Amino acid sequence: MIEPQKKPSYKIYKGFRIPMVFSVENFASALNYQAQPGDAFIVTYIKCGTTWTQHIVWMLNHDGQPLPVGKNIQLEIPFLEKVGAEFVANLPAPRFIKTHLPYELTPFHPEAKYIYVARNPFDCLVSFYYHTQGFVKLYDFAAGTFEQFFECFIRGEVDGGDYFDHLLGWYEHKADPNVLFLTYEQMKANTRQAIIAIADFLGPAYSSKLQDGEMLYRILHHSSFEQMSQNQSRWSSTRPAEMTPFIRKGEVGDWQNHFSETQKARLLEKFIARTAETGIAELWPDLIPRLR
Repeated sequence: MIEPQKKPSYKIYKGFRIPMVFSVENFASALNYQAQPGDAFIVTYIKCGTTWTQHIVWMLNHDGQPLPVGKNIQLEIPFLEKVGAEFVANLPAPRFIKTHLPYELTPFHPEAKYIYVARNPFDCLVSFYYHTQGFVKLYDFAAGTFEQFFECFIRGEVDGGDYFDHLLGWYEHKADPNVLFLTYEQMKANTRQAIIAIADFLGPAYSSKLQDGEMLYRILHHSSFEQMSQNQSRWSSTRPAEMTPFIRKGEVGDWQNHFSETQKARLLEKFIARTAETGIAELWPDLIPRLR
């Protein structure tokens, strides 16, 4: 039995849903951040490989060394909407910045770079559910069910807004010279190739480092699920012990363990309707045949 009244809790700012502990002032300032030449943004819809990509970029900038215990990736590559524009503006160059903003609201500069990572909506929804359930202070949804979160996600009533709005906005710019468009599934299938693509996109100062095969090996090793699932205080704030860890499974296809047939049909219907004639279905060529 679905209890539609049970939803994650948010602050609301100009129609945006914001986690409860976030500062509205910081969020508002983030929308006005002036992107600079040389800035590199890691852009995702929530739970689409953000932290994984942040760590790869961090290691490219630190000679293949993993983020050490005692540091937090969310401060090293800060979350713009959480920390605000002033914090980011005061970072030394080169600035690497995380954001979940849609294309039309992401601070733009033609000489800034944007790494966008997309993930299929089924696995995204599952990961987003555990994220929302696990961060009690952010959402007050510890007792929330998958069925309840599904209803919020499919209506776009989550802090990322509508998944398809976000994806469509960035997909339209996938061929822009300052955008690197990747999928989580591509990164899982060939992480080595993804690391090289990110380094090439960031420029010769980074791609030249990978001529050292040992450095590429270190980044591959330390960006693996096995390594990133250790010492998770590096990635985010602590969750209650009974909740799932921040780095949970890192799998492709885990949605099959969660969706009912009705839920599968409803999200597939929305996926097909929203992405018709866009080519987006080709990002995940095996997905729709498996769903039908």
